[in-house]
Amino acid sequence: MVSDELVVVDGSFGEGGGQILRMAVSAAALLGRPLRVINIRARRNPPGLRPQHLVAVRGVADLTGGSIEGLRIGSTSIEFRPGPVRSGRFVVDAGTAGSTTLMLQSLLPVASFAKGEVELELRGGTNNPLAPPIEYVTEVLLPALRRMGVQAEVELVRRGFYPRGGGVVRARVRPVTRLKPIEVVEARPVRIRVFAYSCNLPSHITERMVRTASSLLRSRGFKDVVEETEVLQRDDPKCSPDPGTGIIVIVELDNGLRMGFDALGERGVPAEKVAERAVEEAVRQLSTGAPVDSHLSDQLVIWTALADGTSRYRATELTSHAETAAYIAERVLGASFEIQQLGEKGVLFTCKGIGLSRR
Repeated sequence: MVSDELVVVDGSFGEGGGQILRMAVSAAALLGRPLRVINIRARRNPPGLRPQHLVAVRGVADLTGGSIEGLRIGSTSIEFRPGPVRSGRFVVDAGTAGSTTLMLQSLLPVASFAKGEVELELRGGTNNPLAPPIEYVTEVLLPALRRMGVQAEVELVRRGFYPRGGGVVRARVRPVTRLKPIEVVEARPVRIRVFAYSCNLPSHITERMVRTASSLLRSRGFKDVVEETEVLQRDDPKCSPDPGTGIIVIVELDNGLRMGFDALGERGVPAEKVAERAVEEAVRQLSTGAPVDSHLSDQLVIWTALADGTSRYRATELTSHAETAAYIAERVLGASFEIQQLGEKGVLFTCKGIGLSRR
């Protein structure tokens, strides 16, 4: 049984970034447990809360009708006292190009245990450096979560790139009673989709990306490669206010799940180089034979910790994000994690979940 006693989390653990704050707040909200986070982003320069972290935490507080002390830019400590998770419609606006997908990482687990349907409108960046692109969420994360019983749809309404953002993502989340554990240890690739997208840029950029990526993948022995592009201009309502481009390599597996590897375009970097980055990362991780990519491995942690039963999944590698997530899952939620290094075959995650049921 989880105590109502305030739990203290040291935000300098592991990589000491914003992830530990976002996940700790979500976990506390799910249990209705008061939380204090200290040393927030202690390993970052500057330390303390930045606008994108403040927005995510405030969003979780709004979803629960809870209160937060210390929620201001630069703060290195907050205290959160959540209320019951509410249903309804909520708008979370970064006001910048802050990542909508990182907001969703905090909000989606909480919304899934609301008393009724939750509609979220998230405004900010949809394709950011150092954050999953929106395509990763819809194409890789959600299929895995649906396997566990999560009932959510996510729609990209408008893209948002740095510096102004302006992107809009809508999510509709229906409540679950309990989550099922997941087992993803063995699977093999059956098809690869290469998707390149752009806003306010010439069409040849995405064409060069997919052509380069497809050629590289075929040269590495992957024969079934499908090419897709999306080229948006200013008169399209889905187009970002600022120019931007990127690519994602989606690997479809024979178990119905997927892996994803992406790269974001940068000013002065040729389209071919961007495509090469995504492909090289895909080839590197696929060489382990593990069916869960490094990004999904850490995003599954909170869900397996909440599930009713034991989950097992084999990931391509152990990241600091995954270690941090497991720390929070044990410290705040009370789940039990075992992480076993398998050498060239990746890493095996085993989690005994707490079997959370809707309050």
